[in-house]
Amino acid sequence: MFMNSEGSIRKIAIFGVGLIGGSLALCFKGKPGITVVGYAHEPELKERYVQSGVLDQATLSIEEAALDADFIFLSVPVGMLNHYLQVLNKLPLKKGCIITDVGSTKASITAAAETLDFRDVHFIGGHPMAGSERSGVEAASPLLFENAYYVLTPQSNVSDEVFEKLKNLLSYTRAQVIRVEPEHHDDIVGAISHLPHIIAVALVNQISSYNRTEPLYQLLAAGGFRDITRIASSDPVVWRDILLSNREVLLRLLSDWNEQVQQFTQVLEKRDGEAIETAFREAGSFRDQLPERRKGVINALFDIYIDVPDTPGIIGRIATELGTARINLSNMQIIESREDVPGILRLSFRQEEEMERAIELLTNLEYTVRS
Repeated sequence: MFMNSEGSIRKIAIFGVGLIGGSLALCFKGKPGITVVGYAHEPELKERYVQSGVLDQATLSIEEAALDADFIFLSVPVGMLNHYLQVLNKLPLKKGCIITDVGSTKASITAAAETLDFRDVHFIGGHPMAGSERSGVEAASPLLFENAYYVLTPQSNVSDEVFEKLKNLLSYTRAQVIRVEPEHHDDIVGAISHLPHIIAVALVNQISSYNRTEPLYQLLAAGGFRDITRIASSDPVVWRDILLSNREVLLRLLSDWNEQVQQFTQVLEKRDGEAIETAFREAGSFRDQLPERRKGVINALFDIYIDVPDTPGIIGRIATELGTARINLSNMQIIESREDVPGILRLSFRQEEEMERAIELLTNLEYTVRS
């Protein structure tokens, strides 16, 4: 029960009720002793929040949302976090209020919070390491964080008692909460998320430059190339802010990456087949040890491919069969369909178990399925 000493209801305020903020709201909404209020900076957003049903209340007033709140979640883009902290710093917040964020960089926002004069208010940086290929409050789900890591990076002056209050609240997300130093978080997430996004964008732009004089690059880049570069389609403004916020870490990581590329360049120049085998063997060995079912900062998708004839209604029939079997489909895409060539249908699932059930079902229905 999240009652205070007087027995009144705990108030949770959420700024930025999109995928992450909305999913947090759904985790808390309806729990004993909790009311969830969301701030909307536009009337249209307030209407969307109300219609989505993820909140108990929605307001256009920052003050109304923040005052008397026991917990404040800043689920806004990284580039806007400091602005909201400064606004909150000027308000008479409730004594003991805990402010946290959900940004994917932690050192900069933690340092910014330490410069502000929060009286009897605590800031704890946060990063739920889960996401979705969808966005917006309509995509919010109370299951988004289940089986994911939720990193908390408290300031040095935050007591264990305050930390435990936030950790206990986050138990409603069913995520595994871990405590990490802000700088250490940025080093790790920079390597496993931010650097891969840079590499994917650079690779896609390189192929795009080749495609200007030879359109076959785009034509033949379907399938595997499209899959391994999926993260290059991430939101440009969001990633601008993330990369600039973690600039120093990424400059070091890019230097290390350039060394890796240079090593491959030298191996190829020397025609050193043994070194190539060793590099692939070592990479495969480490990758095989990575956890498969744990959610991470880069959202996993599980895809299968089906050969389908060019006949009316075939796509609808496949979708109906999956729905009847209560198999959750994340995405569906027709890769190719011409009169003289069977179409290729790609089905994406969020869970490996769902994918496996779909393969069994569609194989039994005599479809040709490849994974």
